[in-house]
Amino acid sequence: MDFKQIEAFVNVVRYKSFSKAADASFFTQPTISTHIQNLEKELGVKLLDRKSRSVEMTLQGEKFYKYAIEMINARAQAVDAIKSSYESIDGVLEIQSSSIPGVTFLPEILAKFRDKYDSVQFYVSLSDTQSVIDNILDRRGEIGFVGDQVKHTSIRSTLVSTDKSVLIAPLSYNMDKKISLREAFEYPFIWRETGSATRKNFEIAAAERGLDYGEMKFAALIDDLNSIIRSVESGLGVSIISEKVADRLHGRVSISEISDFDENRSFYMITLKSGSLSPAADAFVKFVENKSI
Repeated sequence: MDFKQIEAFVNVVRYKSFSKAADASFFTQPTISTHIQNLEKELGVKLLDRKSRSVEMTLQGEKFYKYAIEMINARAQAVDAIKSSYESIDGVLEIQSSSIPGVTFLPEILAKFRDKYDSVQFYVSLSDTQSVIDNILDRRGEIGFVGDQVKHTSIRSTLVSTDKSVLIAPLSYNMDKKISLREAFEYPFIWRETGSATRKNFEIAAAERGLDYGEMKFAALIDDLNSIIRSVESGLGVSIISEKVADRLHGRVSISEISDFDENRSFYMITLKSGSLSPAADAFVKFVENKSI
């Protein structure tokens, strides 16, 4: 049994796609397919169901997956122990991140980490906070960054950064520098998906002030942060984003504080409490914990 075969299997399971698994491991898709076929031939069972729209595990695949993860990490730790140094760590480090960390502080962390460990490659997947949590629990990535503290017995959270939320609007709206939640309700909103921590906290704040969230004017629901910004610039509506992101948009959009939604956002790095981390992930966690972001 070759470890490249096991890594190929794990990546296909994580991404439910042979092409995405190839991207994540920096292999070609035919190479991934060959590794899986050889692994299934050696084990004498089918590990993956290729007939469905997305690739899913068979019952035998589900049994093998948890051992596959541990074998990969145990092998990496054994190699690292023999080398007796993190200076030589390498491999692909998969990171799950919600949108705000992904476009604010995470790129800088990745660059600084790779300055120290230049053999490490990154595969970064951006989604909403809830999807990041779900992916980490499903072991589709070793490290996550989210905009909400995770209260789950299987997850360890580490505070890494703080920020506040502001409202951005088209320049043509001539917005005041500070408005109330009730005033904000008068404008058409562009929102992230329901898993967004910012949206969830805004809904809570509105309800606490007796505002009916169902009466809000919705212009669009857009998953991608950059698309939201471009839509605001184009005059589609307003949105709430990170102040760190908004600071880069001066002259492109109007930026306002919401007086009764003074939300100080905290961003966390999350990992699973159980199971072992790869040496690259372990080094990355320590690197982030020792940095002031």
